[in-house]
Amino acid sequence: MAYSAALGETDRRYYDTSKGVLAHPLFPVCFEWPVSLPIRQIPALREFFPRLVHAEHDLVLHRLPREGDRLATRASIVGIHKRKPGAFVVFRFESTDADGKPVSTTDFGALYRGVDVEGADRGAAIELPAPASGLRSLGAIDVGGNLAHVYTECARIFNPIHTDVAHARAAGLPDIILHGTATLALSVSRMKIEPARVRRIRCRFSGMVLMPSRLEVMSNGADFETRGPKGEVVISRARIDHD
Repeated sequence: MAYSAALGETDRRYYDTSKGVLAHPLFPVCFEWPVSLPIRQIPALREFFPRLVHAEHDLVLHRLPREGDRLATRASIVGIHKRKPGAFVVFRFESTDADGKPVSTTDFGALYRGVDVEGADRGAAIELPAPASGLRSLGAIDVGGNLAHVYTECARIFNPIHTDVAHARAAGLPDIILHGTATLALSVSRMKIEPARVRRIRCRFSGMVLMPSRLEVMSNGADFETRGPKGEVVISRARIDHD
């Protein structure tokens, strides 16, 4: 409920405890975040943590999480590739229910800026759709100046570049920035697809979102991109697959 509230959702199904609370399709990021922290602190990666940027996201929903679920999430590194800006590492989060049945699988594409890769590319990569055409506007999304703080607390995703101005500037950012998953979740909501029908969400995070801001989601039905207030693309090569 808190996650949906942070996104400004008004559909009563996200809050109706009498019928079982509906989960937002991006809710898996909440239970994946705690599992991601130890993997980021592996000795070989720890020193590069300040250079990490969430670059791509590929979420497969086997089903929506349900109220009362007891989930187990397993994290692993499944790919590493050399890219011009740095090393691209794919973290995979596999979540199952109490019966061992899959609930969600996420490939989290982390770019370590300025870090080289020894040897050839290996392992899994994230397959994104080609840049879309025929996009039309689905409307604007107003982003409040405090949204990163609200999203941080409601999603329980704590990273000081989103809430601490001094830390963000020390990291080379102009100010605090909105979480990429928040921008993605807002965009998914704008697509108006029945949450239980969503099976896969993919995207590339192409730019930062400062606050306050106004975003615009452009779509041709399944493919979409999200643009900032000056028309700059902040989410690209995005697609929602659904039943």
